[in-house]
Amino acid sequence: MAVVRPFRALRPSRDSAPDVSSVPYDVVSTEEAREITAQNPSSFLRVTRAEVDLPAGTDPYSDEVYAKARENFAAVRESAPMILDDAPAVYFYRLRMGGHEQTGIAAGFSVDDYERDVIKKHERTRRDKEDDRTRHIIELRAQTGVVFLTFRSTDEIDRCARAVTADEPLYDFRAADGVHHSVWKAGAAESACLLEAFGGIPALYIADGHHRAASAARARGELRARGDAGDADTFIAVAFPDRETQILPYNRTVRDLAGQTPEQFLAAVGGGVPVREGSATPRHKGEVAMFVAGRWYTIDLSQAAPADGSRASGLDVALLQRHVLERHLKIGDVRTDKRIDFVGGARGVAALEAAVQQERAAVAFAMYPVTIDDLMSIADEGGIMPPKSTWFEPKLRDGLLVHLI
Repeated sequence: MAVVRPFRALRPSRDSAPDVSSVPYDVVSTEEAREITAQNPSSFLRVTRAEVDLPAGTDPYSDEVYAKARENFAAVRESAPMILDDAPAVYFYRLRMGGHEQTGIAAGFSVDDYERDVIKKHERTRRDKEDDRTRHIIELRAQTGVVFLTFRSTDEIDRCARAVTADEPLYDFRAADGVHHSVWKAGAAESACLLEAFGGIPALYIADGHHRAASAARARGELRARGDAGDADTFIAVAFPDRETQILPYNRTVRDLAGQTPEQFLAAVGGGVPVREGSATPRHKGEVAMFVAGRWYTIDLSQAAPADGSRASGLDVALLQRHVLERHLKIGDVRTDKRIDFVGGARGVAALEAAVQQERAAVAFAMYPVTIDDLMSIADEGGIMPPKSTWFEPKLRDGLLVHLI
């Protein structure tokens, strides 16, 4: 069963929270982070992407960056100011974007559970990204990035959540991107209710934050080897019930047609799977919308053969990879091929059209979103989803709740 533990959160004052909190470190480039911090010097990106305060071209993995992160962390703790709660607690974190709302439990989750696969994964991680966040945790003695978990909902946990969120929140603000963030601190009775309810949860699933979780486990191992693990047995995460978790599509653009004209490419794709003129938005699983030569087409993958019998191989992203990207555009490994780019679903199909019309891409693909049931079932099978299968929105902000080690 899943282990959930209260923790002493380091958090900004109520007044400073909107300015201190920031988008996750890995959803912006260095250049975008520089623009954000230039407009808002209080942004927690100065801690999570400290290269913004060093000369352009600085290697983001250099010693200077981690030293600057330590310096900036100390500075924001004093200037915000940031408060270390007196006693461990459980928190609730609500995200609201448009008509969508989701409320999750923010707490310490077990590194042992992660290593034993009670906290299940669905994607592979990259060693260089693990190295970076592992060092960041060790250098700062803090987990500054929040893992996004999901779990199969229960009525008992919902009741605990309603009891806590009926009170006044610690934070309640609308960020610059329009997402509303609210955080509550649970009292002793509500925390006990929640911890008991979580005792019946057999598994948790990483939705977003595989590298953060992997780095927390590696950091614990390195600190243990030094005899200095402290409170590294848990990592900070927010666990949202599956029925509230929202997955948007993760779309694709490709820079060229591998030497083909648009007409040749359309004929080649249509020779393998049905293609017809269509809309910019897939209507259901098995459809992919494709924008090429100024028009939208619908690719029907509903009868396309998967590579094997696994659920992961039957996902639209896997079928598109096998029957279109690899076969007709010569794209093998999407992790390393520089010709393919990925566009989060929050940016909409207009971003795909713009990429093609501005000649930054030759073709774009709009996907139908993967379901949370797909994610959980594949993780339960021990399977791995294709890269860039899911885009979770809205996203948690860094800097609101920090776990010190």
